[in-house]
Amino acid sequence: MEKKSFTRRDFLRVAAMTPMAGAVAYGMNVPTAEGAVKTSKVVLVRDEKALSGPKKSDPEVIQKMLDDGINALYGESDPVKAWKRIIKPNDVVGIKSNYWKFLSTTPEVEQAIKQRVMDAGVPETNLSIDDKGVRSNPIFQNATALINTRPVKIHFYAGIGSCIKNYIMFDDNRRSYHDDSCAKLGEIWHKYDLKNKTRLNVLIMLNPPFHGIGPRGYSDEYIWDYKGLLISEDPVAADATALRIMQAKRLEFFGEEKPIAPSPKHIQVADTEYNLGVSDPNRIEVVKLGWEDGILI
Repeated sequence: MEKKSFTRRDFLRVAAMTPMAGAVAYGMNVPTAEGAVKTSKVVLVRDEKALSGPKKSDPEVIQKMLDDGINALYGESDPVKAWKRIIKPNDVVGIKSNYWKFLSTTPEVEQAIKQRVMDAGVPETNLSIDDKGVRSNPIFQNATALINTRPVKIHFYAGIGSCIKNYIMFDDNRRSYHDDSCAKLGEIWHKYDLKNKTRLNVLIMLNPPFHGIGPRGYSDEYIWDYKGLLISEDPVAADATALRIMQAKRLEFFGEEKPIAPSPKHIQVADTEYNLGVSDPNRIEVVKLGWEDGILI
């Protein structure tokens, strides 16, 4: 397939469509940017050396990316000081990971986060990394702080799987959230007090699948070595930013508008109905660090 060049005009068109303009199609009442005061900050950090092989990341590079990202998020020069702003030594910390046989949260990202949580003073006995077992894991049952991390991907039920959807494992009736493009995912964050406990979201865009077909759809043809991480306190802003990047990649790859189906409306709903964060790109400050090859934002 011949691919056309992707211009800034193309990207701005995608940005205009996602996600605020799409809200009109969903029939939502969205506050205007002029009347809004809430803003969010997302750090996009990329490194050309982040991947040391197919689906394998370099631990030293990942640690540096995470450190640079959190320093930029909090205006610090020492990552440990930045982590100490959100994690206290007496915290019980659950790192909510994500397992999928084709593409999981990488051990390198998990360990980089774990190291900095321990550097902030949390003993290893008060720290756990888990995904499918969070409901029975004693650390997660008693957690005072959560770090939310997973890879972004196209998702059969939700449009994209990213930070907001990563907490679906906390509910014992996950299928009930698949209706209406998973629009009610934001409910889980309040139901289990996850909004208040979540200190940081690390959305992995090292090699995201930007297209898929079917509930288990996966093809190496649609894997993109983007070599990036998105870091934010706001899961909605991180997801909305990832969505814009993924839409831009799809436009570049397919050479035409190819909307994600089903539409990832849960991101907008998480903002307007569940007050989890900011989805309007006009109110999201994106700080870009590192490698600038190809699509940024």
